[in-house]
Amino acid sequence: MDLTFYDELANKSIVGEEIDDATCQKILANDHFELLPLVNAAYQVRKHFRGREVVIHIINNAQNGHCPEDCHYCAQAKSSQANIEEYGLKSDEEMVEEARQAYAKGAYRYCMVYAGRGASAQRIERLSGLIRKIKAEYPNHEICISTGLVTVQGAIELKSAGLDQLNHNLNTSEAFYPNICTTHTFADRINTLLAARSAGIHLCSGMIVGMGESHQDVIEVAKRLRSLKAESIPVNFLVPIEGNQLSVPQGLTPEFCLRVLCLFRFLNPPAEIRVGAGREGHLRSMEVLALYPASSLFLQGYLNTKGSSNARTLRMIKDAGFEIKSDVHLDDLLACQSEDIATAGFHEAKAVVKDLKDLRPALKV
Repeated sequence: MDLTFYDELANKSIVGEEIDDATCQKILANDHFELLPLVNAAYQVRKHFRGREVVIHIINNAQNGHCPEDCHYCAQAKSSQANIEEYGLKSDEEMVEEARQAYAKGAYRYCMVYAGRGASAQRIERLSGLIRKIKAEYPNHEICISTGLVTVQGAIELKSAGLDQLNHNLNTSEAFYPNICTTHTFADRINTLLAARSAGIHLCSGMIVGMGESHQDVIEVAKRLRSLKAESIPVNFLVPIEGNQLSVPQGLTPEFCLRVLCLFRFLNPPAEIRVGAGREGHLRSMEVLALYPASSLFLQGYLNTKGSSNARTLRMIKDAGFEIKSDVHLDDLLACQSEDIATAGFHEAKAVVKDLKDLRPALKV
């Protein structure tokens, strides 16, 4: 493929031209579209909109298990047999302390994740108070909440409290959705995102790749998020958690994962594309290349599984010549790391599930 093609692809994306489905299919599957020129073209788009900055995102699993939904990929689902540490809602004091720890570790955005179908009026009231407490201490840092289905009124109250971003992943395409969940619908998820948008809250929504979906399903999710103008898009790769209904990732080579990230960047040029769960195990030795299409990542693991050590992740960012969006300088963070930088969160066949000290770092356990 002539290198001018890749320049044209980047330029089309930068000026806002939507790439047609045929070209998207080739990005994902055509060997004539070489990987490194493709990654470089995606990087040109990333650099134009996001510079060389990496946004660090830390998740707080505020409530583990006890979920009535049957999302087949999730260890907290009622249908999962995964061996996880279950507990009820953490106290506000614990959540605030974990926010302090997250920001001290370089996080720009702190995400509190609550299991369950949706947010009741009582939960919205409690979350609003918690947001206000955190914002009182850290007014210049962002807060994201993931709490299932949210109504327009609930979104308005959360926005009034100071919520910056609401997470609610589409996870897959509308057509494929019944294959991964039966207790709620794709439309339910869209309606939650529209409720957040109507309240003026930024949208965080992405997908999980490797659940048996087609390339067209991947394209449709990327384009639906483009139509929603999602500000933050986590691209996750199915993590192999024993006991889940979906525990065997399908088709996830390092090259394909990078092609997916490039596609999401071309179709959502100004967005904060996050290389999400599964990056360590599925990208393997090519993990650092994800930072060229993506501009964000998770530190300190994921909802129920460990990731790379903080030291290894921060060193990867530093070695690739990127910076972090934080009040704490990257060099200062690296200087105080004592972890083994070779530690990884899972191998291809099996994820490493978090224990209680990982899930509740503010407690003395």
